[in-house]
Amino acid sequence: MNDPINQRPAAAILKAIALGGLAAGVLDAVDALVAFKLVLGFDPTPIYQFVASGALGPSAFSGGAATALLGLGFHFLIAFSAAAAFVLASLRLPVLRQRPALAGGAFGVSVYAFMNYLVLPLSLVGPASFSLPLFVNGVFGHALFVGVPIAYAARACLGHGARSFRLAETPS
Repeated sequence: MNDPINQRPAAAILKAIALGGLAAGVLDAVDALVAFKLVLGFDPTPIYQFVASGALGPSAFSGGAATALLGLGFHFLIAFSAAAAFVLASLRLPVLRQRPALAGGAFGVSVYAFMNYLVLPLSLVGPASFSLPLFVNGVFGHALFVGVPIAYAARACLGHGARSFRLAETPS
């Protein structure tokens, strides 16, 4: 039985995860900095202290730059985890790499939903008030700045689909 994961060099898989995670992490961070500054007037420190508060609770907001950096680290851990999930799924479902804009956009929206409606409620983050501008930015931002870059990194490193990245067959 052919296992699509074993047909890909590990270096190509790791490169796809690294490039996708880095691109998504940077683009999503910039998007968050701009959106939260425009909508709520927040500077970078409380934004990433909020991320750290998922693990530390409200004490994260009194931790200064240290907890903001911890939150930024968590942010990138999440971005690389999302990239790993997409890349591994795309090995089983090559259509994800054949249609990266569509698959990536849908994946980004699912990451937003997963984080906001499952992870955050289970974390130590306290309840937050709803903001329509931040919700709209979150949905579209995750589609464009998280899912799409991850999908294109997977496509660039692993090929366009099932036929584009096969190991050389040995003659019979």
